[in-house]
Amino acid sequence: MQGMPAASPVSSSRSYPAHRARAFKRPPDAERAAKLLAELATAPCAYSPVAADAPLAVYGAGKMGLLARDFLAAVGHELVMVIDRDARRLARAPSWWSEPILAPDAAVDRAKHGLRLLVCVVTAPYVPIERSLLQLGYQDIVPFYDLAENFRSVHPLSNGWFAAPLTSTDREKTAEVLGRWDDDISRAHHLQFLAWRRLREEWVFDAAATPDCARYFIPEVTSVLNGDEFLLDAGAHDGSVTQAFARQMKGAFRRIVTIEPDPANRARLEANLRSWLPSDPRIALYDCALAEEAGDAFFHDGLDYASQLSPTGRRRIATRPLDTLALSPTFMKVHLEGGELPALKGARATLLASRPIVAVTVYHNADGIWKTPHWLMQLLPDYRFLFRASPSTPIRRFAKGRKRGSARRSTKGVSKSSMPRYGKKTVRRASMSISTTIIGAAWMSDGPGVTRPNTKKSSCRA
Repeated sequence: MQGMPAASPVSSSRSYPAHRARAFKRPPDAERAAKLLAELATAPCAYSPVAADAPLAVYGAGKMGLLARDFLAAVGHELVMVIDRDARRLARAPSWWSEPILAPDAAVDRAKHGLRLLVCVVTAPYVPIERSLLQLGYQDIVPFYDLAENFRSVHPLSNGWFAAPLTSTDREKTAEVLGRWDDDISRAHHLQFLAWRRLREEWVFDAAATPDCARYFIPEVTSVLNGDEFLLDAGAHDGSVTQAFARQMKGAFRRIVTIEPDPANRARLEANLRSWLPSDPRIALYDCALAEEAGDAFFHDGLDYASQLSPTGRRRIATRPLDTLALSPTFMKVHLEGGELPALKGARATLLASRPIVAVTVYHNADGIWKTPHWLMQLLPDYRFLFRASPSTPIRRFAKGRKRGSARRSTKGVSKSSMPRYGKKTVRRASMSISTTIIGAAWMSDGPGVTRPNTKKSSCRA
């Protein structure tokens, strides 16, 4: 199974080359995955964080485009224009009244050549977007997150991190994790993640498409959920995962505990919970941040879904290990903008006692290369682990669960109109600048082996 460029890259007049896509017919088995890992482990990367030393415009006026605008304002830069295929409709949107919005083919040649265009699309692969913009005459095109990476000293947004060449230990542990995944699709998605982070290449495995379902709720997970589930939504943001869970369960669940330390996010979450599940005594909301140890730490708030524990924050908040909260979840979703591994280490006893399905994002930092999955695999050796890329939001996630049988993670599919073409094939896949998840679950042959003791309400407050 030889990988090959899916199409000849479009030439660029920039000082760095256009990004490359590489296509494979089949997902790799463990042996082939190890060989592909060796190819990308120490290869030179042609890209690096991008400076804001030119007038800036964004391509894509969705949620990520709004995030980019707010990010640039926070670090002292302004947008000169917004470019989107749906420019006519978006020009009437109040959120974009202060910026000129143009369709891609409507920008004057001066703008095409004088701007640095930041691609802010997370629901489709980057390479076809870049290729189409180059063909229209745009010259300076970069992923937005690659520019954001240049401001990490003042802003914690980390989705644009670059993986350094892998050390011998990195290669050994990563190969071990690749061999431990439960299926070849997981190996394909893990390699896609690594290829983007190490080389900024988009690898496509034709037979490893992302599943067309809600994030965290892949069929392998939903097939084993029952009416006594206890969801722990850590990093709940505005409650979208809690809402998806309640809908999936049709209201039949035991309990939901949401954890969200950002005040603005928590206010939206509380309002949404009142709307979705009014006066439901099964719902609780905690305001601490999960960590490995109890204490307090700086928290950078006001960043919407990117708020997080960070030395760039100005407010100190309480941190708590999950093991101190007296909770017994059966389904854990953990999305903490890079704080996932410390939070899992603070949940060791809970994981061993309750043996929940766990879905954890891993795309925010280098822990996702091997440290987070390896730690989980060592702690829970009888679990089934899967890795799934997601075509929606930043990102990358994990999930893990019960006793051997079935469990895995899901992602929401891309609309047909946005599916990119690599060569002659239409492929549904995630943008490699976005998110991935590891899913683990274990089932015994004699049925679910999950203990679900009664839990009493606990407070995060110091």
